[in-house]
Amino acid sequence: MGTATIGSDAEDYKFMARALALAAQGYYSTRPNPRVGCVVTSNGNVVGEGFHYRAGEPHAEVNALRAAGVHARGATVYVSLEPCCHQGRTPPCTDALIEAGVRRVVYAASDPNPRVAGNGESQLRAAGIDVRASVMAEAAAEVNRGFMHRMRDGLPFVTLKTGMTMDAKIALESGASQWITSASARADVQRLRAASGAIVTGVGTVVADDPALTVRDERFDTAGMQPLRVILDTHLRTPTSSKIFRGAGETLVFTGSQDGRLADALIAQGAIVEECPVVATGLDLNAVLRRLAEREVNDVLVEAGPGINGAFIHQGLFDEIIVYVAPKLFGNTATDAFVLPAIPTIDMAVKLTYENVRIIGSDLRLTMRRSR
Repeated sequence: MGTATIGSDAEDYKFMARALALAAQGYYSTRPNPRVGCVVTSNGNVVGEGFHYRAGEPHAEVNALRAAGVHARGATVYVSLEPCCHQGRTPPCTDALIEAGVRRVVYAASDPNPRVAGNGESQLRAAGIDVRASVMAEAAAEVNRGFMHRMRDGLPFVTLKTGMTMDAKIALESGASQWITSASARADVQRLRAASGAIVTGVGTVVADDPALTVRDERFDTAGMQPLRVILDTHLRTPTSSKIFRGAGETLVFTGSQDGRLADALIAQGAIVEECPVVATGLDLNAVLRRLAEREVNDVLVEAGPGINGAFIHQGLFDEIIVYVAPKLFGNTATDAFVLPAIPTIDMAVKLTYENVRIIGSDLRLTMRRSR
């Protein structure tokens, strides 16, 4: 990676920050593509901007170059992800940059997609374009954490979400659970859903709560897409009358059952039913996640009960936990938020790192990452 000979650090960081802000404008709508923003400058002035809005539509670089027009020749381009160099749903962005006659390209994060992975930069350099990489790379990678995770590891980025009381309970002994958290916390969950490619739940939650698991808040522009709704249902107990089959979007049921009659009944409701390997604890969660990655799901939100939450944690198949804590106490006969096997020693405890702590309405929102 070479060091640029044109421009200053201050200028590069200023315009890259703008490119990242543009990328965020497509935060809820680009999946399965990464979120990317682009700024074209000439003599230190912005002459074009753009961001990627939806898969199949022009990428950020193309939109910014179109906005710049003739001013793109000899310009510097700031883009939040290494420009793509392969034919996908749209033509390569490296070709567009070369044809526009830009003089310099500054990008933030390298693209881990094997079809790019440094080749984008190499093509630009081969065309005589000066390239600077890794400007605000960490911030850019965070914007696309799910995409980066899927491309590197073949797994989506997994967030576990739950609402609980101060004593870590999710329901009274009677089973009553609505509503533990405030309306503000429930509205915040809409943001998490809108940013996710799939929402995973268990058949127990479907039977007990009959959730729709949809994005209903119009503040989040998902380009008309709903997350894929995923039910983990080992024995195909999902009722055909469930709300999860209504409305826009697809519902995928993973099962260990080979009962064609039960599967056909769900398929008649519009569901996709796929067999999944079964292990001692139930469905093979690793296989589930790898299948979702094959379906180009970058970000998974798990909204499930304590058993499934505990299984994801125990198997190390999560990246983030978001807990909405209500200022209430339910007592020791209430249902725990997580069911985990006994941990014999303190040093074997599941370790987390606080990323963010906020008050949401009357509740506390704790965002924690898995310690690696």
